[in-house]
Amino acid sequence: VMASKHLRGDVNYAWPGAEVAVMGAKGAVEILYGGKNVEQHTAEYSERFANPMVVAQRGFIDDIIDPADTRRLICNDLK
Repeated sequence: VMASKHLRGDVNYAWPGAEVAVMGAKGAVEILYGGKNVEQHTAEYSERFANPMVVAQRGFIDDIIDPADTRRLICNDLK
């Protein structure tokens, strides 16, 4: 996602492996948990907050797309 609905992006897609967050999961975990159990908390944080399914459910993106379909979808959206 290179824009957002909040910034009035016309269409917002994410790939299945996208990390959608203001900052990386590891950085957020280091701040939130004071550097304790970083690896464990990073996995939990990514699962709960930084994956595209969460933002799709909240309506922040239009769809999660296969990377192979990216060019076709963007070209269709620009027509």
